[in-house]
Amino acid sequence: MKKIFLSLLVPALVLSACGESANSESSENSDGYSGATKKSEVHYKEETHFKNIHQLTAGGDIAEAYWSFDDSKLVFQAKYDKWGAECDQIFFADWYSEDLKETTPRLVSTGKGRTTCSYFLPGDTTIVYASTHLVNDACPPVPEKREDGKYVWPIYPSFDIFTADLDGNIINQLTDFEGYDAEATVSPKGDKIVFTSLRTGDLELFTMNIDGSEVKQITFELGYDGGAFFSPDGSQLIFRSSRPKTEEDIAEYKELLSQGMVTPTDMELYICNADGSDLRQLTDLGGANWAPFFHPSGNKILFSSNHENEKGYPFNLFLINTDGTGLEKVSHDGVFDSFPVFSNNGKFVAFSSNRNNGGTHETNLFVAEWVD
Repeated sequence: MKKIFLSLLVPALVLSACGESANSESSENSDGYSGATKKSEVHYKEETHFKNIHQLTAGGDIAEAYWSFDDSKLVFQAKYDKWGAECDQIFFADWYSEDLKETTPRLVSTGKGRTTCSYFLPGDTTIVYASTHLVNDACPPVPEKREDGKYVWPIYPSFDIFTADLDGNIINQLTDFEGYDAEATVSPKGDKIVFTSLRTGDLELFTMNIDGSEVKQITFELGYDGGAFFSPDGSQLIFRSSRPKTEEDIAEYKELLSQGMVTPTDMELYICNADGSDLRQLTDLGGANWAPFFHPSGNKILFSSNHENEKGYPFNLFLINTDGTGLEKVSHDGVFDSFPVFSNNGKFVAFSSNRNNGGTHETNLFVAEWVD
């Protein structure tokens, strides 16, 4: 479940939803996108890696868009009453031709329970995603606000991982262990899935074949390991992790985990080989560093971070070399930019943002041409 900070950002949305609009620029779109926004303030002049940004949606809480292998489709999760999604459900669309501001995309999850972390499988006719629907048709409860004020994220034990066709028919259940199994993504080689599981008593990374066979644990240190993605050649993994070190932090982590929760506000990025070997910490920035994705070259990582800001927001996108050098700020929204994902051909990047939302709490999908 990678979409973990949107609730944390409510104060930021209220205080600074239009914080940098004075620095944004308007652009006329003329390339035939049905869903393209005419003269919308969606592109800040400092964002030199972006060209021709297109806002694909306009409403709801919509995020985690991932490309089909042929780059013609996006599959994503949405909480949006207009689309009949009381809590996160999985939808997909032909991103280039469909106008998602005016029409409802195709629902590919069951519409029951809560879902997360969808991804196309090879052939682009099936997807993998996690869902709680086997335990309850209703949306699972959200944790109540804590007296200590800490932001917590629920680890729903009812999450399991499924494959489905594009008509929403479930083909296979890939996990059936008691406890949390989610956050599945697929190797560009099409042979492996990486996911996060609590089956060993801690939140660790595992890999499996795309049919669910040959499950292998690849991380072993105490702390939450999740949100993993493969490198373009499938040889490496990049992921986020909270690794408690002090006795106090370890005790708090274990106590929250026993209650089915984590605090995802202090995380760094780690990189390893696809089998878990050569594990090393990539960032040491402080704050929440998450949603990492490999640059098409395989030599850089694009990720979301709030490390520049003591208040915990805004979140912006940053690039860093895989050796930890060359940190560069990429996005300049004043509230929230995250979930960056490069298309397989390397020409586009999809991301989610609170920009251009009229001061509301809406999170929308954007696609931009990438400029190195």
